[in-house]
Amino acid sequence: MRTVITNAKIVNEGRSFRGSVIIDGDRISEVKEGETTEKYNTGSQQPNDKGCQLPECILTGHDGNPVRIIDAQGCHLLPGIIDDHVHFREPGLTHKADIESESRAAAAGGVTSYFDMPNTVPQTTTAEALEEKFELAAKKSHVNYSFFLGAAHDNIELLRKLRTDGTMASTARRIPGIKLFMGSSTGNMLVDDNDALRQIFSNVEKPLMTHCEDTALINSNMRELEEKLGEEPAVGYHPQIRSAEACYRSTALAVALAKEYQTRLHVAHLSTARELALFNPGNKMITAEATVGHLFFCDEDYARLGTRIKVNPAIKSKDDRDALRRALNDRRIAVVGTDHAPHLLKEKQGGCRKAASGMPMVQFSLPAMLELTDKGILTLPRLAELMCHNPALLFGIKGRGFIRKGYKADIVIVKRGCPWTVNTDIIESKCQWSPLEGHTFNWKVEMTLCNGEAVYQNGKTSDKMYGEEIAFI
Repeated sequence: MRTVITNAKIVNEGRSFRGSVIIDGDRISEVKEGETTEKYNTGSQQPNDKGCQLPECILTGHDGNPVRIIDAQGCHLLPGIIDDHVHFREPGLTHKADIESESRAAAAGGVTSYFDMPNTVPQTTTAEALEEKFELAAKKSHVNYSFFLGAAHDNIELLRKLRTDGTMASTARRIPGIKLFMGSSTGNMLVDDNDALRQIFSNVEKPLMTHCEDTALINSNMRELEEKLGEEPAVGYHPQIRSAEACYRSTALAVALAKEYQTRLHVAHLSTARELALFNPGNKMITAEATVGHLFFCDEDYARLGTRIKVNPAIKSKDDRDALRRALNDRRIAVVGTDHAPHLLKEKQGGCRKAASGMPMVQFSLPAMLELTDKGILTLPRLAELMCHNPALLFGIKGRGFIRKGYKADIVIVKRGCPWTVNTDIIESKCQWSPLEGHTFNWKVEMTLCNGEAVYQNGKTSDKMYGEEIAFI
């Protein structure tokens, strides 16, 4: 069935304009600027107009075929959000999250594509483990998916083959890049040996996404604090242990290696003002991501939220947060992701050593960033660049990330002026909590379309799985 979204304010490619989007099948067939002029036979029109929900009806087109009309009057229409950084925990950690539950949360938050990280059980460091994830997602994902391959001490030959062995080309084309933990991780995925790092940086052709923290300095900081305090440090000490210096040292090393070997580097979750000096606006070879958590919270929030905002790298000072916010506009930050990392609340108990690091954010990332537009921190077109256009461009995604004719119909419709408060009843993530509980947002996701299908509308996620494997250039 043809779908026509009318009367929307379309936010796309640096502009906001009134217009309509026409969808045939899973693709955008036309983008019309200005008021809608096409006429339809009105037959049986049954609009659904409850509160902030979108009125829609099935009418008859001029060719006699049914047309679904969605009236987006008063709403903004953006490309579906592409989250370049999530941990959906499957396989092996499904007591706290899985692909179905977290992709459902993504759909409810306007996220239509995600890249999942490799620190699962087993770790995604082999071609076999990677294939298992694709097979799981094909059955369980509400929205589009792809998976990073993890770098480790024992799979450097595989990384080399992705670049040099023609028989591995199809595998290389299926992934957005390689994830390298130069800071905390589990098992053999922590790589902080200089020789191993050089082998990795010199043998990857795909984008290399790094988690940058200096492990030796972190361990030293932890020992000193425990000796001083005589007990496990409380969570308020987390940014002192996983310090700004620990982040800067590791990020500076990654940038230096990328320059030396001409590696396409993407540094995940910057958390400090100092790190920003290592990045230049417009440099497409060395880019940086900020997460919603580091943009939304600061160290003042530990007193209120405790371990709910314990993440690695740590959320740091207000000055650091504000510098990251400024960098959204001066383009030293290229992408905003979530590092969505669910844990059960019982796993978040303790202090700096015992409490698990990570928080679930994928369902609320877009409303949180839209709140920053209300505060004048960034514009709606810049938000679309950071969360839609740039992830598609920097990782070479085919046919997504823009509102363009011929592109996949991944679309999110949001409305301002519909206050709602985060509570456990609306949380889709399996872990069933959020650091944003009790927070009231003024922007609401009204509808999410993935490949032309409504995966979220009227406050509910579809039971059907419309996600597809993401294709890369």
